Amino acid sequence: MDSYVYIDGKKYKRGYTTGATTTAAIKGALYMLLNQKKIEHIKIDTPKNIVLDLNLIDQRIEKNFASCAVIKDGGDDIDETSGIKIYAEVRLNDCGQINLFGKKGVGVITKKGLGLEIGEYAINKTPRAMIEKEAKKLLPKGNGIDVYITIPKGEEVAKKTFNPKLGIIGGISIIGSTGIVEPMSKEAFKKSLSLELNMKKEEGINNICFAFGNHGIDYLKKSGVDEKNIARTSNFIGFMLDEAKRMNFKKIYLCGHLGKLIKVSAGIFDTHSKVADGRIETIIYNLALLKADYEIIKEISKCVTTEAAIEIINDNNLNKVFNIIANNAKDKIMQRIKDEEIEIEVEIFDLEKNFLGKSDNANRLLEVFISD
Repeated sequence: MDSYVYIDGKKYKRGYTTGATTTAAIKGALYMLLNQKKIEHIKIDTPKNIVLDLNLIDQRIEKNFASCAVIKDGGDDIDETSGIKIYAEVRLNDCGQINLFGKKGVGVITKKGLGLEIGEYAINKTPRAMIEKEAKKLLPKGNGIDVYITIPKGEEVAKKTFNPKLGIIGGISIIGSTGIVEPMSKEAFKKSLSLELNMKKEEGINNICFAFGNHGIDYLKKSGVDEKNIARTSNFIGFMLDEAKRMNFKKIYLCGHLGKLIKVSAGIFDTHSKVADGRIETIIYNLALLKADYEIIKEISKCVTTEAAIEIINDNNLNKVFNIIANNAKDKIMQRIKDEEIEIEVEIFDLEKNFLGKSDNANRLLEVFISD
C-alpha cells in the first residue's frame, strides 16, 4: 500500500489496526502449522482493498499447533496500541468452524451497546470477518481452527484507552473497520465518543450532560451530577449533539468553559482552534449589544485569551453578558438539531471552574440530573 498520506501539506505514515494485526498473526501461524515451516512475513487483504505484507516474530511450530506474533503499528496516528505484540496460537479442528478465544490482554465485554454479547471477547465483527476470510484461503476443506489470542501488554495499555468507560475489561479491543489506520484521524476518536454515549443509552439513560473534557466533567460532578449521566464531547460538539438526537436523548445539559461555548454561541460546532476561532470578536459583539463602554471593548480586543477577557468583564460589572452567551449557544444548538421536543440548557465556567453564566432555564433542568 501507499504507506504515506499528505495532510495540510505534511507527510504522515499510515498504520494498520489491531484487527489487521491479529488477522496477520493468525494467518501466519496457520500457514506455518499446515506447512510445518517458519516464514518471516504474511500477506492479508483488508476491507479497504489494500494488501498488507506484515512481519512475523516469535515463530514457534509444533506438530499440533503453531504460534507467532505481529507488532501493531498505528503509523503517525495517536494510538496507544502502537508497538504492542499480538500473539496467535492456532490449532486445527475437524468441526469446520473458526473459533476465537481471548487470553491475557484481550478485553471482555461487560455492557450492552457494543454489538457483541456480554461475556464475549472484544473482537469486533469486521476483524472476525477478516480472520475468517484469510483463514479459509489456507484451510483444507472440512477443517476449522481454534485460535488463542494473547496480548501481553493489553491490560496495561487498555487503561489508557476508552475501554474501561465502554465496559471492556481485562485488555484491549481487536477492532478496525478498514484494517488501515489513517494518520491524524478524527473519525476513530469520534466513534469512541459515540460508543460511550450509546453505552449510556443502552443502560437506560435518556437525559445526558455534555462536557467538552475533564474540566467540565469535574465541574458537573462538583455540582452534584453523577458521572454516569455525563458524556464527553471533546471538540466535536456538533457531532455529539447529532448523535444524541439520533439516539433519542430527551434532555441535554451542556457545560463548558467560555472559550468553547463562545464558539458554539456563534454557530461553530467543531471547537478546535484549527477549525475556527472568533472568540474575542464574539465577546466584543455581545458587549457592544449591551452598550458597553468603548474603552472596555477596546481593551478586550487586545486580549489573547478568553480568561483575560473574563477578568475585564468582571472588573466592569458586565458579567450578565455570560448569561446572554449561554442563551445564544442554546439558540444555535436548537437551530442545529431542529427538534423542539429535546430540552437543552447551557452553563459556562472559567478556567478555575468558577461559575460565569447559564441559560434561562438551566437551574430547572440541572435539578433533573442531580435528583437522578
